[in-house]
Amino acid sequence: MTQDFCNTPEDSSAKSIDKVIVARVGAVYGVKGWLKIHSFTQPRENIFNYAPWFIKKQGIWQPIEVAEFAEHTTQMVILFADCNDRDAAQLYTGAEIAVERKQLPKLAKNEYYWSDLEGLTVINTEDIILGKVDYLFETGSNDVLVVKGDKQYLIPFLLDQFILNIDLPNKIIQVAWDVEF
Repeated sequence: MTQDFCNTPEDSSAKSIDKVIVARVGAVYGVKGWLKIHSFTQPRENIFNYAPWFIKKQGIWQPIEVAEFAEHTTQMVILFADCNDRDAAQLYTGAEIAVERKQLPKLAKNEYYWSDLEGLTVINTEDIILGKVDYLFETGSNDVLVVKGDKQYLIPFLLDQFILNIDLPNKIIQVAWDVEF
């Protein structure tokens, strides 16, 4: 499974205009307009391989230019071209960053971007709907689907063991998972 873009829910407006959220802007860093960035790409530096970036302002995705970026200890920081002080940077905190889906690498068979799995309906082998994929996360040994319905299920993303079939066109994931788990 490819987790290049995941760990965050992709909102419907991003999908409708063929964008994939790849990062979230964190806190202001310093006084010269720099911001911390939380990349959802793996490895996290891959985010800088994509351009243009889009950021949502007043509900609309708009291109934004990155003037500089750097790694600082365990985090990454960026400076947007139109951001020259702490007050200007503060306006971007919490914003999501997206790129155009067509920029993403093609995947091999049985590889998926997390953002493509989020929102899919999950059913078990008895055709019982467990809910929808809310998000995914890494555990080190495998990824986990967080499925929310009448209750929440944490289903290991292990193909052919728990994940039996992924039907992207019909937005369904079939799992070997008991409703009582």
